[in-house]
Amino acid sequence: MEPTATPHSAAERDAVRKADHVRLASAQHAEPRAHDLDHVRPMNHPLAAGNRAAVDLAVRGRVLAWDVPLYINAMTGGTEHTGTINRALARAARETGVPIASGSTGILHREPAAIPSFRVLREANPDGFVMANINANLSPEQARRSVEILEADALQVHLNPAQEIVMPEGDRDFTRWSDNLAAIVEGVGVPVIAKEVGAGMSRGTVTALRDLGVAAVDVSGRGGTDFTAIESDRRTDGGMAYLAGWGQSAVEGLLDAADCDVDLLASGGLRHPLDAVRALALGALAVGVAGGFLRTLLTDGEVALVQRIETWLGQIGDLMTLLGARTPADLRHTDLLLTGPVREFCELRGIDPGVYARRSGL
Repeated sequence: MEPTATPHSAAERDAVRKADHVRLASAQHAEPRAHDLDHVRPMNHPLAAGNRAAVDLAVRGRVLAWDVPLYINAMTGGTEHTGTINRALARAARETGVPIASGSTGILHREPAAIPSFRVLREANPDGFVMANINANLSPEQARRSVEILEADALQVHLNPAQEIVMPEGDRDFTRWSDNLAAIVEGVGVPVIAKEVGAGMSRGTVTALRDLGVAAVDVSGRGGTDFTAIESDRRTDGGMAYLAGWGQSAVEGLLDAADCDVDLLASGGLRHPLDAVRALALGALAVGVAGGFLRTLLTDGEVALVQRIETWLGQIGDLMTLLGARTPADLRHTDLLLTGPVREFCELRGIDPGVYARRSGL
């Protein structure tokens, strides 16, 4: 194989990085992997099963209101190739009615030529719920510009210090994130969702984000796309592969922040509709999928992605019927058996796992 030419301009480096992210993220999802969700087991109560025709998938949070409890989470954008991916993702969102988030839009403030690769999310999905995505270093003015370009309904601000530390060209100073996030919340004009990118959130972090005024927190935990591993693979100094798996899972994040009085979203390695229902039962308002849907798109095409999302939505409704839940919020009364490492996490963090096993009164 001939060596890849070394990129020299900032635009070339951004393009290489974006291509690396897509390629390595897709590869990570080639095979299903173990997940903490395997240790969240709903109790079966046969006489409590409901009526499928009465199931309503709509979710209503403190600020967010969506017709379904599933969204396509942040992935990519910034180059012609990733713009093609975003167009297909946006069409899938349009056909299935799920909200969709862009990849990080920071590049469009450096490279105006990148704008069409993000703008396509709105052009191909004119009536859908679109979330722009930025990093926490951007100014409120840049945040507003990202929202304007995408005509976004909400803004995701990603908090990803582990990824940045491993990323060869990443940030190294995170001390102003809180103040900057507060300014973004104050000035952007749409609801702000704070999210990790696969290393999870703690109770203390979620509480601090709530106090900064965010509308929701995506606990985005380990178990899905591992950006510390991706950035390690991109390094030329031997990497930092020992940080693979850093942080908490979405399960641990939901459990840790259960009573923080802010809407929680969950993402990070959800493999099938049962995982979605488990996360909803743990208190998530809605659940996001990125890497798994990306791999379906890249390997099987746009039609297959639409079919997969429709299957997820249908089977989430089926499983809600099995558990006697008319709405996603009703799943929070489902009895859950927390076992293995999830139970150990609960014990270490002072959470009573027995409470989750006795929620329905059955």
